[in-house]
Amino acid sequence: MSNTKSSPKPNPILKTGIWVLAAIVCGVAFSYFFKQSKAQSSLAAAVPEVDLGEFPIVEPTLKYGFALDTFVSIEAMIQPNEFLGDILGRYHVDYAAVDQLAQNSKEVFDIRNLRAGKPYMILTKDTSLRADYFIYEPSVYEYYVFDLKNELQVEHVKRPIEKRIQTAGGSIQSSLWQTMVDNDLSFELASKMEDALQWSIDFHHLQKGDEFKVVYEQNYIEGQEVGAGRVHAAYYRNYDNNYYAIWYDGSEEHEGYYDQEGRPMNKGFLKAPVKYSRISSGFNPNRFHPILKRRRPHLGTDYAAPYGTPIFAVGDGVVSKAAYTRGNGNYVKIRHDKTYETQYLHMQKFAPGVTPGVHVKQGQIIGYVGSTGLATGPHVCFRFWKNGKQVNHLKLEFPPPAPLPDEVLPAFYEVRDEYLKQLETVEVKHIVVEHDTDEAEKEKS
Repeated sequence: MSNTKSSPKPNPILKTGIWVLAAIVCGVAFSYFFKQSKAQSSLAAAVPEVDLGEFPIVEPTLKYGFALDTFVSIEAMIQPNEFLGDILGRYHVDYAAVDQLAQNSKEVFDIRNLRAGKPYMILTKDTSLRADYFIYEPSVYEYYVFDLKNELQVEHVKRPIEKRIQTAGGSIQSSLWQTMVDNDLSFELASKMEDALQWSIDFHHLQKGDEFKVVYEQNYIEGQEVGAGRVHAAYYRNYDNNYYAIWYDGSEEHEGYYDQEGRPMNKGFLKAPVKYSRISSGFNPNRFHPILKRRRPHLGTDYAAPYGTPIFAVGDGVVSKAAYTRGNGNYVKIRHDKTYETQYLHMQKFAPGVTPGVHVKQGQIIGYVGSTGLATGPHVCFRFWKNGKQVNHLKLEFPPPAPLPDEVLPAFYEVRDEYLKQLETVEVKHIVVEHDTDEAEKEKS
């Protein structure tokens, strides 16, 4: 007889109920997910697809190498008699930190050289705490970044300069300077063109209708004009004379301006000892003196210019006198060689280091325009000696200097011809602008 028990048979009613319940659950679940899917499809249909590339890209405001949007930035100008400690103290930088900053940065920037009127910027994350950076901008060409955090260092940053070769031309109506302005050109370019032609042209005796052309470098920083660079070639027509100045730097020994034949433009003496001036009285053996009220020879040329205008040595030489007399005021006399001497009268003051026995170079500042001695207004009386006799320097003809060596001339001619082609294409603009007479006189005085 077996002890094994048989398994009970499943209840058919219970089995049927389980299947029915499972079917109901599946149906409900299917219905729920179907409705959710339909709802999502409807929502997706209602909201259009957006490409990530369609979102606007917000570009950060970049300056001095910083994203300014991530800081609180304060811009201001250095005020007169304001020091770095005064500025940084307002932004929670104590004097001990300023002193350490000065010590750490003295090889890069002397904080005593902060200049009134120059811009600066403070960058800080929190205005209630110590500032993060101080940025000082002495010119468009450079700036200094002072790290005010733990490092307490300074970095000198020179902005990259883009140089573009440009050309210009014009017709003189009153003065070179005014013509430059009328042609939307800069004073700086006028000055540099004068520098190139200063040995050949007396820019105080220009004639209406004279023409000029120039090939020069224009400097740009971040796409903005910031000043004129070197003049590579200049042309000037004065009366019936044509003058050219070509820059050549094939070697250090032969670097400078040359004429078309390869002769140095530097012919020994500058045509005038000051810029931005006018001749107020010429060489006259029978002039009526405005102060002494009698006829007295005027054996020099007076150049009227504002007080403080720099006076240049017209040639290399040795200072023989730097003194004061009742008539000459403060004056300097220079011996250039055995033949020529020059003298500069009525100075406001001498340039530092200009004393008897000192050697000076052509173009070196030797003093500043004033009205000391017998003078009615600010000017420099320029006198020129030849073999111990005062002469009118404007009528002197000096022998032409020797040209470049034969072995150098072919390379110079190649450079010259390229610039001459560029000058030929320059349009001479004839712009006539009416200027207020009173204002023009003020500019001259």
